[in-house]
Amino acid sequence: MKNKLKVYRAMNDITQEQLAKEIGVTRQTIIAIEKDKYDPSLALAFKIARFFDVKIEDVFMYS
Repeated sequence: MKNKLKVYRAMNDITQEQLAKEIGVTRQTIIAIEKDKYDPSLALAFKIARFFDVKIEDVFMYS
């Protein structure tokens, strides 16, 4: 699944570490999601979208 997580982090000036702490995962999880090595669970995808105050479809694109 493609995603724009890195773009949203950059737009909000948030580090991988800061995002990881806010949503309760490790930095390695954020890295894996950004590199398309790991597809987050639906619950985690919603947490990420909610954190950036956007729709889940804005961050994650099913391919």
